[in-house]
Amino acid sequence: MSKFKRMHLVVLDSVGIGAAPDANNFVNAGVPDGASDTLGHISKTVGLNIPNMAKIGLGNIPREVPLKTVPAESNPTGYATKLQEVSLGKDTMTGHWEIMGLNITEPFDTFWNGFPEEILTKIEEFSGRKVIREANKPYSGTAVIDDFGPRQMETGELIIYTSADPVLQIAAHEDIIPLDELYRICEYARSITLERPALLGRIIARPYVGEPGNFTRTANRRDLAVSPFAPTVLDKLNEAGIDTYAVGKINDIFNGAGINHDMGHNKSNSHGMDTLIKTMGLPEFQEGFSFTNLVDFDALYGHRRNAHGYRDCLHEFDERLPEIIAAMREDDLLMITADHGNDPTYAGTDHTREYIPFLAYSPSFKGNGVIPVGHFSDISATIAENFGVEKAMIGESFLDKLN
Repeated sequence: MSKFKRMHLVVLDSVGIGAAPDANNFVNAGVPDGASDTLGHISKTVGLNIPNMAKIGLGNIPREVPLKTVPAESNPTGYATKLQEVSLGKDTMTGHWEIMGLNITEPFDTFWNGFPEEILTKIEEFSGRKVIREANKPYSGTAVIDDFGPRQMETGELIIYTSADPVLQIAAHEDIIPLDELYRICEYARSITLERPALLGRIIARPYVGEPGNFTRTANRRDLAVSPFAPTVLDKLNEAGIDTYAVGKINDIFNGAGINHDMGHNKSNSHGMDTLIKTMGLPEFQEGFSFTNLVDFDALYGHRRNAHGYRDCLHEFDERLPEIIAAMREDDLLMITADHGNDPTYAGTDHTREYIPFLAYSPSFKGNGVIPVGHFSDISATIAENFGVEKAMIGESFLDKLN
């Protein structure tokens, strides 16, 4: 019998809590990640007021320098710790895949100098549209449409760009390149980037609307991922007939593997929380696992190095956290974590190699405290033990510590 009938995992995308021990092996615009600290630097530079996460125990997580404006609780309502990444990467897919029990020993391919001519030529031949070569490099998603959107509106050329992540992104004005066509081109790009030397984690359709000087990306984004290379805990749950609900881009990240209920993409963090709360209230969701990604921290504020916006986004989540808790049943477990860092005060615009926070709360808890520091994959092993399924590749359960 499961200790918790339902487990809900919420990933605050990029909300790291301090440089990992191997952070200096990862570089951001030529600067090693060793001094990165997403939550710490936000708290220090612009302040944080997140009393609901603090109440669970966020300020109790071991750190050399305590979070400046997030106090430790003498009697928290839950359990807290920080977790270290084993896998060789600091991107969305690597983080999420390890959280579900995989060890990525060979990172996906990245293209700091843009994609090779062979890939661009193949996409041109398939689509019948030219590719704007000047955009073919790591680029901010909003800056690239500001810089090349007017040209695309005149010529119909494709805006293909990348980032520090292993992704190929295609931006297209919805009035110039219809969504169906954009998705078709992205599906072709996916088909030619499945093997090295161009093994990419995701192909991302980035539609936008508006006029020059006032472009806006829409919620019609689509991510085309590769499937996990080995069974994750999602697969183990699905094979055992246990419900798995995906909220936000989770279904895309795992290419649907192991997910039997896709609740759709999020238009915003707030919309994602609405969807999670709705999912938790479904009468048919009596037992199982929900997995939510809230991406605005990363996409809107981390990559754009906007510490004030990042802080406000954290405030918004914290203010709505009581609604999620109110939707819980007595034997539910809520877990809050992240997938990597993205320090908005740091060099460049890349993710940062950091520990991730972990908070756990259940109305059934009689105790509280700090769990020993572990690894991302320990979350997956804990889920596996709770539901009585085999764990995935790596991870050690801490289920016995959640009482």
